[in-house]
Amino acid sequence: MNTSAPVTDPLPWKKSLGWVLVGAVCFNLAYNWVALPAMGWFIFGYALALVQLTRQATVRRAFYWGLATGFCSYAPQLAFFWRIFGAASPMLWIVLAFWVGLFTAIICGATRRWGRGFSLWLIPVVWTGVEYFRSELYYLKFTWLNLGYAVPHDDFSFLKFGMYGVGFLIIAFTTLLCRPWPPKRHSLIVAGSALVCLGALVCVQNFMAAARAYRPDPPLAITGIQLEEPGNYILLRSLDQALARHPDSQIFVLSEYTLEGTVPDSLKNWCHVHNRFLVVGGRDFNTDKTYYNTAYVVGTNRDIVFQQVKSVPIQMFIDGLPAPKQSVWNSPWGKIGICICYDLSYTRVTDELIRQGAQLLIVPTMDVAEWGLHQHELHSRVAPVRAAEYGVPIFRLASSGISQAVKFNGRVIAHTSFSFSGETMTAQMPLTSGGSLPWDRYFAPVCVTVTAGILVLLLWHTWREKRKRLRLTPP
Repeated sequence: MNTSAPVTDPLPWKKSLGWVLVGAVCFNLAYNWVALPAMGWFIFGYALALVQLTRQATVRRAFYWGLATGFCSYAPQLAFFWRIFGAASPMLWIVLAFWVGLFTAIICGATRRWGRGFSLWLIPVVWTGVEYFRSELYYLKFTWLNLGYAVPHDDFSFLKFGMYGVGFLIIAFTTLLCRPWPPKRHSLIVAGSALVCLGALVCVQNFMAAARAYRPDPPLAITGIQLEEPGNYILLRSLDQALARHPDSQIFVLSEYTLEGTVPDSLKNWCHVHNRFLVVGGRDFNTDKTYYNTAYVVGTNRDIVFQQVKSVPIQMFIDGLPAPKQSVWNSPWGKIGICICYDLSYTRVTDELIRQGAQLLIVPTMDVAEWGLHQHELHSRVAPVRAAEYGVPIFRLASSGISQAVKFNGRVIAHTSFSFSGETMTAQMPLTSGGSLPWDRYFAPVCVTVTAGILVLLLWHTWREKRKRLRLTPP
């Protein structure tokens, strides 16, 4: 991709290196805000660095500087990959960083081809298209470390735009700051009008979410028990102890992969004797070697009243076959959606449960303690964002901390600490009257299409120019 139009005021390599360092430092500060949540706003510094790095003399340089920024940002946050994937970890960090390099390359190419004015409008669109594609659409999709997860979670009103919509707004705002829009008077008018419209949309969405959330029924008491690879005796003893401490709980939840196979009679009998429902993760073997990673719901009559298979097995893991379908559990309290562990990270999985009318999500999760505290902290960012996006509560139970009970507005009302085994979590979960999809679910796929079209056009122009140069070169 080597277009001919020059980039005005391209960055020299020293300034480019400086922006790489600024972007990487700001990103890592933003993603380590556990002790000081306000540090999450450093993500704007990362976005600013990426927009500046698009100002390169060549597309190739833009790609490499973006790749370097992505690698220096992602690798420290995903250092726990080494415990999981070993020597393959650097390649996975590079795969993630590739998408950052692709973003800077596309914007640099568009600027060289069509000028700065046109490329300014493209920056948030291309960012959203690249981020949505790498997070949701291709084989090695990975949704963590998006801009929407980094911002502080003390006010979730902005998440009515969806987490990809938040990324769009962050990139658009930083573009407005660092790339002057001629004439300036018009840019101020556009910026002010956009802010007024966004504020009005947030107010309307908050009012609609509050109306959907109102439901006079009493809340549903749920208790979860964190256990990692327990035996049958430990399971029954832990359930008895949890019931004794929380006798009002109507549903008990155990993590993903609690069972080696399907639900044994001992757990079915426990549900019948104590008149309680149980959600537990296990395996439903299809053949001797293949199985479905399944969450079972055991009823009070000893029957398995519902089961849901994991929709997106983790790549490069032995994690079962993907779910042939998704459905919601028509429980005595309302429609409950069940997604397993990593499924909560994918909006294309959870969106379907919301479309089917889910009023609460229960998420059995396996987070191995050996993966470390930071992996658990990164994973714990997902549930509050999802709850705020959809306006439905979420009960997420992990095999080892951090488990969470989240209200429909994204507020965490109960959680466990990072522990190895045995900790319980209980919460009163009021079901909503139903959730809704955030706005980014509709425009993010459009951004993917636009980004793909821009990339194809740039490659086509590059091919034409190369052919033209070959024809003009004397033999």
